Amino acid sequence: MDSIFTKIIKREIPGYIIEENDEYIAFLDVFPLVKGHTLVIPKKQVDNLFDLDETTYLGLWNFAKKIADKVEKAIVCERIGIAVIGLEVPHAHIHLVPINHVEDINFSAPKIKVSEEEMKEIRQNIIGT
Repeated sequence: MDSIFTKIIKREIPGYIIEENDEYIAFLDVFPLVKGHTLVIPKKQVDNLFDLDETTYLGLWNFAKKIADKVEKAIVCERIGIAVIGLEVPHAHIHLVPINHVEDINFSAPKIKVSEEEMKEIRQNIIGT
């Protein structure tokens, strides 16, 4: 069964896509911890990050680095925090979270609400960097 991320990849549901290539895609999290919270995933649906083949795994991290650089330039933050949780969606993914304090990457904290207009603006700011 396709994950929600696979549905975004297939354009069956909308997503705030930042960048993609044949193997990977990055898009804004619609339930973000902070503005600019981005998900980076392989297009191949594999549940556990550590079950990815070595080439896909290493390529995902290289792609994530490229996206993190863009997010850090577009969003005012001290740095980009990284998390791999993998419990909510059965599709390997990396969270890139702009942080200024350790609390900014607390996944137990309530998610913030960001309007569609603001999500589009954040996406465009990241793409434009």
